[in-house]
Amino acid sequence: MSQHNHTPQPHPAINGGDLRTRCLLLSLLAAMSVLSPSEAKAQTENGNGMPKLVVNILVDQLRSDYLEAFMPLYGEDGFKRLMREGRIYSQTDYPSSHTDIASAAATVATGSAPSRHGIISSQWLDRKTLRPTFCVDDATYEGTGTTTDKSSPANLSTSTVSDELKMATDGQALVYAIAPMREAAILSGGHAADAAIWIDDQNGGWCSSSYYGSLPAWVDMCNTGSAMSSKLKGLTWMPSSEQVGTFSYFLTGGAKEPFTHKFKGDDRYTDFKTSGLVNVEVANTAIACLENTPIGADNITDLLAVTFYAGSYEHRPASIAPMEIQDTYVRLDKALADLISAVGRKIGVQNALFVLTSTGYTDEENHDFRKFRIPTGTFDMRRASALLNMYLVAVYGHGNFVEACYGTHFYLNHRLIEEKQLNLANVLDRTQDFLLQLSGVKDVYTSNRLMLGAWTSGLNRIRAGYNPRCSGDVMVEVMPGWRHVNEDTREDRLVRDSYIPYPIIFFGHTIQGEKIETPVTVDRIAPTLSKAMRIRAPNACGVAPLF
Repeated sequence: MSQHNHTPQPHPAINGGDLRTRCLLLSLLAAMSVLSPSEAKAQTENGNGMPKLVVNILVDQLRSDYLEAFMPLYGEDGFKRLMREGRIYSQTDYPSSHTDIASAAATVATGSAPSRHGIISSQWLDRKTLRPTFCVDDATYEGTGTTTDKSSPANLSTSTVSDELKMATDGQALVYAIAPMREAAILSGGHAADAAIWIDDQNGGWCSSSYYGSLPAWVDMCNTGSAMSSKLKGLTWMPSSEQVGTFSYFLTGGAKEPFTHKFKGDDRYTDFKTSGLVNVEVANTAIACLENTPIGADNITDLLAVTFYAGSYEHRPASIAPMEIQDTYVRLDKALADLISAVGRKIGVQNALFVLTSTGYTDEENHDFRKFRIPTGTFDMRRASALLNMYLVAVYGHGNFVEACYGTHFYLNHRLIEEKQLNLANVLDRTQDFLLQLSGVKDVYTSNRLMLGAWTSGLNRIRAGYNPRCSGDVMVEVMPGWRHVNEDTREDRLVRDSYIPYPIIFFGHTIQGEKIETPVTVDRIAPTLSKAMRIRAPNACGVAPLF
C-alpha cells in the first residue's frame, strides 16, 4: 500500500526588522482578506488552497424524480444537505447512448466517451474467441479474497483523474475505490489505485485483485470483524421506518404489507447487492478506509471513489417493488450523511471536495404493451443473424459471413470477406440496406457510417459509444417498445429511449449553494476535479471543466 512519506518544507524564518519580509506578509494577509470565508478557511487549514480529499461518488441508477419525491423521508445531513449547500447541475447527460454501470464509471473517471476509453459496456464479444468477455476480466491477475474474479483495468485504454493525480504527486497521493460491483470499483479506481475493492458474489466478503497487491489490512479487518456470510444468516431487509411503509409515490399505491426479504440460497450475495442494505455496507467500509489509512491527512490531495446503489431489488420493476425503491433511497440518504460526517470528523468538510452523479440508466419495466394496444414486437438477434447470412450468401456465394451477434451488434467474418476479395464497405452497405427492412428496426449503423459519416447531434451519441476494438461491424437500433432478445446469450430486454433525469452535485471545498439548469455532460466531471487539484486532465479528456 502506498503511504505518504513526504515531510513539509520548513518556512524561512521571519526577521521582524526585515522590511521586505514585512511587506510580503502584509500582502499575503491582504490577499486572504478578499477571499470568501470558505476559501480563506480552506487555505488556512490546508495550506495550499486545494482540497485534501476528493470524494467521487457514483450512484448506480440514481434518478432525480425519485430523489426529490422521497425528500420527506430523508434526514437533514444527506440529500437535503447536498441540495441545500451543493452546486447542482440539474440537466445532465452522458456523451454516449446506452450506458451501463461499466461505461458510466469509465466515463466519469476518464472524462471521455467509450469511443476513447474503450469500455463500451460491462460485456462485449471477443473477436478472437467469439465469446462474451467481461470488461475487467484479466487472467494474468489472481483475485485476493475471491477465488473467481481475476481482474485488472487493462481494457481501460486511457488514464483516469486518479491516475493523473498519482503521476502529479509521484505516487504519493492515496487512491482507494470502493463499490459493491467489481467493474465499478476497478474502473473508478483506474490503473494506479492503491486498492479497488468490491463484494464477492461467492463469499460476500470484500475482495480485490493481485493487480493492486495484497488485500489491505483494513479490508481484512472489515471482513473478519463482521463477515458477510455470518451477517446474512440472521439479516432481514424491512422498511427502515413506518414512514417508508405509509409513504406512497407510485401510482400503484405501494404494497399493502411492509416487505420482508431474507438472503438465502446461491444468489444471496448478488441479491444483497441489489438491496438498500448494501449502501450501509459500502458506507461503513468507506468510513473504515478513512479511519484506518492516512487518506486526507496531509496537504497532498487524495482521492476516494465510492459507488452506491439506487436501483430496484433483484432488478424488479418499481411497479412490483415500490416500497423497496423508497427504502433504498432512504438508506442511501443515511449512508451519504454518515460518509460526509466521517470526512468532516477527520479533516473537515471544507477541506474535502465531493461530487455525486448517476450512471444515467435504470432497469426497465416489463409491461405488456399489447394489452394497451401500444405498438410493440420482438426483434430476435439470432433470427436476424440467420436471415442476414442467407442474404449475403445469395449475393456473394457460400460462406459464414456473420460470425456472431451480441447485444445489438453483428460481427462479420473479415477473413472470409478478404478471401473472396470483397470490398468491406460494399458488404457493410448491403448489410445495412437489408437490416433496415426488418420489422422493429429503427436504424442501422455500420462501422463505416460511424467512423466516416456526417456529424449530427443524433449520430454523435451513437458514435461516442462505438469503439472498433470491441464493437461489432454493424449495430442495430431497435424501435422503442419492442423487445430485444437473443436466446444464444440469454438477452431479453424491453427497449426504451426515455430521458432519465439525474444531477451532478458538487459539495464541500469552496462550493457555494447554487442550482444550474444549463445542460451539461457527465464527462466534464473529470476535468473539473483535475482543475480543483491543479493537475492535468486525463489524457483522452477533450472537454472543459464545469467551473
